[in-house]
Amino acid sequence: MKSRIGAQLGDVAAAHPRAFELGTLIVSVLLSLLGAVIGVHLITTLGISANTSVIGAVIAMLIGRFSFLGLSKFRDPHRQNIVQSAISSATFAAANGLLAPIAIPYALGMPELVWPMLIGCALGVLIDVFILYRAFGSRFMPASAPWPPGVAAAETIKAGAEGGKRALVLVGGAVVGVVGSLFSLPMAAAGVALIGNFWALLMFGIGLLLSQYAPALWNVNLSEMYVAHGVMIGAGVVALLQVVWLIVGSRTKKAKLTETARIQAVAEDETLQYTIDGTKLGRSLGLGYVLFVLGALLIALIGGAMNDLSVWGLIGFVFFAGVAAIVHELIVGLAAMHAGWFPAFAVTLIFLIFGLVLGLPTVPLVMLVAYCSATGPAFADMGYDYKTGWILRRELKPWKASELAGRREQLKASIVAIAVAIGVVAVSWEGLFSEGKLPPSSKVFADTIVAGLTDPQIIVTMALWAIPGALIQFFGGSKRQMGVLFATGLLVATPNAGWLVLVALLARIVWTKYRGEQGEQELSLVGAGVIAADSIMNVGKVIKF
Repeated sequence: MKSRIGAQLGDVAAAHPRAFELGTLIVSVLLSLLGAVIGVHLITTLGISANTSVIGAVIAMLIGRFSFLGLSKFRDPHRQNIVQSAISSATFAAANGLLAPIAIPYALGMPELVWPMLIGCALGVLIDVFILYRAFGSRFMPASAPWPPGVAAAETIKAGAEGGKRALVLVGGAVVGVVGSLFSLPMAAAGVALIGNFWALLMFGIGLLLSQYAPALWNVNLSEMYVAHGVMIGAGVVALLQVVWLIVGSRTKKAKLTETARIQAVAEDETLQYTIDGTKLGRSLGLGYVLFVLGALLIALIGGAMNDLSVWGLIGFVFFAGVAAIVHELIVGLAAMHAGWFPAFAVTLIFLIFGLVLGLPTVPLVMLVAYCSATGPAFADMGYDYKTGWILRRELKPWKASELAGRREQLKASIVAIAVAIGVVAVSWEGLFSEGKLPPSSKVFADTIVAGLTDPQIIVTMALWAIPGALIQFFGGSKRQMGVLFATGLLVATPNAGWLVLVALLARIVWTKYRGEQGEQELSLVGAGVIAADSIMNVGKVIKF
């Protein structure tokens, strides 16, 4: 029986598009390069990243329109799924998993720690991907869970069968992005405003305007006074509590469903069955923790943390760092699964506070925060991509064999994408950081560490301003993330970005009122084109060889 199943899996794997096919590999590498550049540009200019899955899917559709050099193969939705997995993985790996964490030691005046942390963060991202691959489709992280961005990407790919209109709309958005960039406008802000949650981005725009005009109107620099930092901390803590409540509430509701009902549902739709059993899941999580501990040990050894710690202190540090990494990863992943949002900042902030309370020396504390923040984003993003693939493969027979084969090819594409992302960050970080282009979240972590170690009064100041940040986040709710985005706007302070956000939101209201749901889809594609064009126009400024 096992040999028959193995043969069946082999047949299906051979039929499924391969990530390492020459044409698919070349396109995946090129799109990964684009995704990494977009991620690096957005995280250093706006402090946020965009999901580039739609960009990858539409580009693959456009490529598939050509009939020469075998490009027509990209009309296959499963091949499109492979390349969109690549560009999406590269975007989040480069921005959230690599550049933002290594900026923390640099912001603290410790550039000698950047390379050790880049090595450690790269390991953290790869471990992330490995654990998600072994956990997706389990009772803990079922494929049938929401994973909202994954659904959006899948629907975009499915809609590609309707014709090339979506690609043309994307190109139109790119033209707008190019024109705006020629006038030195931060067009990515407008592009993001056309895609994300309306209320969150409204608060983002307001925060941008306040940070831009507060010095002129009130002679106040919100960042220098740690106002922006306090708002972000308050919003981040509430965001974490909202995530916990979201997870607990969801589990409570699910607990009310009997196992009999679940089995009946699987009998009616085999795609709802778990592809990863509890035993395999437990082993994977256990192995993942061991790998995180080994990664923390490597960072401590090559980064010099052992100079500040005793032998027992070093042992305690690496085990605590392993716990922080895997807990951060799982909470971020569960939040992404339920709400399509992962508050990685909030969770990392909690472990930073733990580190301060434990009295960790500066160097080990920096390593803990950077390593912890590197885990989670790639984990969550891969969940979106697997959800996309699961939706596209639901009609294939035999289903389980097709699902496992397709997921394996997505994993291969993601590993290639992460390798590209590592290369982009390795050649670009020094030029970016020397120009002062550090992600806002990295500055917050650095300032919080300094404040916690040298000036307790600043902690009091940030605690006071954390109250309004917490209230905005609380009343906005977990899906809107209004407090976190408002604080991000306060920290970014990019000239004219606030106006572009508000104009884009106004255009969004008018266009969707005129076009309805179809208008929302069109604006999402326009926004993706604007972001891509703005990023490409800034390639020369982003990557310094």
